[in-house]
Amino acid sequence: MMSLLDALAHHREPPGLKQLAQDTALHPSTAHRILGALGASGFVERTDGGAYRLGIRLLELGNLVKNRISLRETAMPSMLRLHAATGESVNLGMRSGDEIVYIERTSSGRSAVRIVHIVGARAPLHTTATGKLFLAEDGPELNREYADRTGLPGNTQASLTTLQALEQDLARVRRQQVSYDMEEVEVGVRCIAAGIRDDDGELVAGLSLSTPTERFNPDWAPLVRNTAMEISRALGYSGDGKIGNKR
Repeated sequence: MMSLLDALAHHREPPGLKQLAQDTALHPSTAHRILGALGASGFVERTDGGAYRLGIRLLELGNLVKNRISLRETAMPSMLRLHAATGESVNLGMRSGDEIVYIERTSSGRSAVRIVHIVGARAPLHTTATGKLFLAEDGPELNREYADRTGLPGNTQASLTTLQALEQDLARVRRQQVSYDMEEVEVGVRCIAAGIRDDDGELVAGLSLSTPTERFNPDWAPLVRNTAMEISRALGYSGDGKIGNKR
């Protein structure tokens, strides 16, 4: 598979099956089968003339990797300042389909409570403070589609598992411009999150502050929001950052 992708990247003009089989030393039938699988996933496209070229999915993944690397490097100084000001864990999360994936985190070093927001961890959008930012940005119609698609499974008794409860919470997110996870992912852990936008105004990530329930301080919300805006400005954003106000 990788040999075929490398061969396609080598050619300026889309090559045919025979050329690709020759380049990779694969039997034509084997190359054809692999190219078919790659095509079904969007990694390869077949032209009207029967030749092959790299697909748009590779561009999407490449941009995602680029954005994550740039975002992590840009966000870390602000994340460390927020960590120093609060003494609590600061998380950076991005949307991946119907989930949030955490791509960076500072550890508080103060808590015996296990916090699930570790780098590479995933969680459903509706149970996380960061995920709710993206759902609030989507709007009611897409929220209903999300609820139908996922069934809104819960992690704890506090999880929002009905569309009505979720919509009420998302309305608060749009009003307050911050979102909360009130022990909805893990019992004993609460989070505050605010959105990060890129130079095109797109909501690209969420910055969240995770604390054990006994140390949760809602007065930190403006600090989280201001830190998220600081990162957005560093990424080239020049708007007001309001969730639900898509450009």
